[in-house]
Amino acid sequence: MLGENHALFIEYPEHQDRIKELKQSDQDFKQMADRYHQLDHKIRGLEGNNIPTDDHHFTELKLERVQLKDKIYSILSH
Repeated sequence: MLGENHALFIEYPEHQDRIKELKQSDQDFKQMADRYHQLDHKIRGLEGNNIPTDDHHFTELKLERVQLKDKIYSILSH
């Protein structure tokens, strides 16, 4: 669905406390979470506002977001 919010708290509601904890105690995790948020915001903005962008750029943004999501989930699940 276009413009769907993929915020970490929405994607992983069962890990909300762990996400908060790691953002405060682990600088690397915080940077990943912040970058994920920036990418999600940018992607939703492009989708929601029908802002022209080339497919390659858009695909790269989405790929980076999913790769970060995988890394974040790996951390959260261990």
